[in-house]
Amino acid sequence: MLLTLAASAKPKAKKAVETWPDGTVMDEWFANTQKVDVSTLGRQYVVTDYGVLMGSSEVQTRQIQAVIDRAASEGGGVVVIPQGTFMTGALFFKQGTHLHVAEGATLKGSDRIKDYPILLTRIEGETCKYFSALINADGLDGFTISGKGTIDGNGLHFWQEFWIRRQWNPQTTNKDAQRPRLTYVSNCKNVTIQDVHLINSPFWTNHVYKSDHVRYLGCYIFAPTEKIFEPDPKRGAPSSDAIDIDVCTDVLIDGCYMHVNDDAVVLKGGKGTWADQDKTNGDCERILIQNCRYGKVHGCLTLGSESLHDRNIILRNCHTENADRVLWLKMRPDTPQHYEYVTVEGITGKCGRFLFIQPWTQFFKPGDREMPLSRCNNITLRNNKVDTKKMLDVKTSDKYELIDFTLDGQPVDFSQFAPATKDTAPKVYL
Repeated sequence: MLLTLAASAKPKAKKAVETWPDGTVMDEWFANTQKVDVSTLGRQYVVTDYGVLMGSSEVQTRQIQAVIDRAASEGGGVVVIPQGTFMTGALFFKQGTHLHVAEGATLKGSDRIKDYPILLTRIEGETCKYFSALINADGLDGFTISGKGTIDGNGLHFWQEFWIRRQWNPQTTNKDAQRPRLTYVSNCKNVTIQDVHLINSPFWTNHVYKSDHVRYLGCYIFAPTEKIFEPDPKRGAPSSDAIDIDVCTDVLIDGCYMHVNDDAVVLKGGKGTWADQDKTNGDCERILIQNCRYGKVHGCLTLGSESLHDRNIILRNCHTENADRVLWLKMRPDTPQHYEYVTVEGITGKCGRFLFIQPWTQFFKPGDREMPLSRCNNITLRNNKVDTKKMLDVKTSDKYELIDFTLDGQPVDFSQFAPATKDTAPKVYL
């Protein structure tokens, strides 16, 4: 009997294991950039089939909310905004409901603050009563916003009013000039916002709070950076941050375009002398931003100004056309802060400064506590090819320490940088 040995099968190539900056393994969830198939989300409720008027000057909040409520009561489904323009105030999505804005459709926000009810919400690192957003989702599992249409915040009148108030009182804050956000996702999980154009937000464009496994895929996020206020054409849409991530874990931002008159991706978690003892505040962990493109923004990735603890953050393979800064670490003297294990790599394009670290003293309030020393550690910058005026723009301080920074494999010596003074802290940002 002749015996033949079967050819041994070639061993399968092992998948490269991705890790976070602290060396822990990245969950496979972060490799999933496949967009949600809207046809799998249930019955589609086209709003014009239920009495919602297209192109009407009448705000259609009640009629659109009725469609959302009906979809929820009938087991869930997709609320579809078809081609045309539909004016609305605040909308509240419920479990099992989703939003699809079709190509050629515009869901346009009312420019009257009365159309945004006051409720307990989260704003600028505090839990307080404030105005709702245009699109609101709270406590949902599996919420999706999709479609190649537009959600337009219609922010012009809100922006102009802010700058008029700021002329009258230079200490005017965002809370003083009341404005709604465009989207607010809170206490949710398994959220995807994909393809949609998110523009002209009166205030922050996207705000996600105490949520996990949230994806922004292929979104276009825009607010004007100038020429919205006649006395000063350099004024743009104030505080129109692209994506504010507030006390969240496991967030993926992939393939988005961001051009706003403030920071692009911002990590938040609380502010104030005793902020670390407030249970409504908390950490941001495991945030991945990749394959994005930035127009004009203040910072591509900003930690602060309302952050406590941010860990395992990656910004990679992105292109900046005209960012003021790529990585901005805002250090508040009145808040205990810890930023650690942050990697920025594979960035191309041009920017004003690449890494920017200075105290953040706008509207800060020293309290009755001997403040612990804040810290930034294990910050890695590598393989970046950016045309910049200044790679490292850093001010040291006795309020924080900077440890284990590396630039292309070489440790950064912070003894060469001057200490911060009152004159060096930024004054012009909101």
